[in-house]
Amino acid sequence: MVLAFALVAVVSALGTGALTFREARNGVLQRSQDSVVDQFRDEVGQVVPNFPTPASQETLQELASHLVSGHRAQSWRVVATYGGLRADAGSGPAPGLIGRELRGRVETHSVAVFQRVRASAGTVLVVGLPVTYAGDSRALSGLCVYLVVPQSSEEAYVAALVSAVERAALPALGLAVLLALLLARGVLRPVRELRGAQRRMAEGDLGTRLKVQGSDELAGLAGAFNETAAALEKSVAELRLMEARARRFAADVSHELRTPLAAMAAVTDVLAEEAPRFDKDTADAVRLVTEETMRLARLVEDLMEISRFDAGAVALHADDLDLAESLRHTLSTRGWTGRVETELPEGVRARVDPRRLDVVVANLVGNALKHGTAPVRLALRPLPAPGGVEIEVSDRGPGIPPAALPHLFDRFFKAGAARTRSESSGLGLAITHENVRLHGGVVTAANRPDGGAVFTVRLPRTPPEHPAKAPGTRAAGPETRTTGPEAWTTGPEARA
Repeated sequence: MVLAFALVAVVSALGTGALTFREARNGVLQRSQDSVVDQFRDEVGQVVPNFPTPASQETLQELASHLVSGHRAQSWRVVATYGGLRADAGSGPAPGLIGRELRGRVETHSVAVFQRVRASAGTVLVVGLPVTYAGDSRALSGLCVYLVVPQSSEEAYVAALVSAVERAALPALGLAVLLALLLARGVLRPVRELRGAQRRMAEGDLGTRLKVQGSDELAGLAGAFNETAAALEKSVAELRLMEARARRFAADVSHELRTPLAAMAAVTDVLAEEAPRFDKDTADAVRLVTEETMRLARLVEDLMEISRFDAGAVALHADDLDLAESLRHTLSTRGWTGRVETELPEGVRARVDPRRLDVVVANLVGNALKHGTAPVRLALRPLPAPGGVEIEVSDRGPGIPPAALPHLFDRFFKAGAARTRSESSGLGLAITHENVRLHGGVVTAANRPDGGAVFTVRLPRTPPEHPAKAPGTRAAGPETRTTGPEAWTTGPEARA
């Protein structure tokens, strides 16, 4: 807008100035030359009748001097010719500016001829006047008088016009820029406010509204934005309320089930001990009830854990641990020491929550043992600066279906239809993901090029004081196995 206004102002000022300059210049020069020609004709008309003809060199010189005598201040230079005789007088420009074409026209015509000539010192007006005999024939006498006079005053006036046009263009340009800035500010201010409101909404402030002023298109846009923001705020509020109710329902149900499940577990334990004394059908029924009760108890515990994450009631109790020793303890307490190959170098330490790290490793190794194929391998690796550790669990099984990779860490997701009625609740990997995120790390899943699945957990040496609350990406392809310092960024971009 500023450039457009400035361009219009410059073109208008220069165009108007050029037209004005042309007309003024032509008027000045026309008036000047008309005045000089009339004055010169009058002077010659008064002086020539007193000079005898045919003229001699002396009379020609006297004629030229007489014509110049009253106009020395104007720097006149007069040249008089008669046949082959020539005389000049005055301090004006050199007689050489009288061109051959002009002389020819003067010598063959009975009217005055004038011409403007550009010289090194400036513009010069050259006037040629033939002297004719009185009478109707007005025959040429052979006497020609020429005037050469500088037009320095006219040039100064023209230069003043150019300067005036330039001085007028600058204020016009400044005024145009000022008007453009004011108009641009008026147009862009609502746009900037709209952009700021959009950013605040993107940051979660759904109560953002714009002040509607006027009735133009921008005011209509602001009103439409406010309506959209109000509808969005209402929808999000309803969704949050529904989500909160669902979380509370799951938490309440889980809590209420714990007591009867504890009683049921105690009863099924007693029945399981007495199962050998029962007949076969009764013993099978007792074992089935015991397994389903245990499965239901694990599901309730997982639901309680997930509800604590959703409610933000989970606290990280970090301690400085030797990770190799902690991972070996996880395997030994579950009887997996002989079933899992390990690569656990000594001296790798980090601040982690021992209980939550145990849950993460147990879930990943347990999944590999249940759904993969030996050998199952657990590896610990330190990462380069700025520091971090990587825990990798891999197997040689059939791997994970590619369609399941993006949803592997979703709640209640099971990779295969055959696992729908398995002991798994579908919450183990979701809990693993939340525990890793609580440490400020990331967990990814991929398939090995040579077969089998690999789960990779990357943790910083020191967990953040305020871990990100938004969950990150649930799964990643093989390319996410690249390790490096960027894996320890705790912002959303680290998990995108």
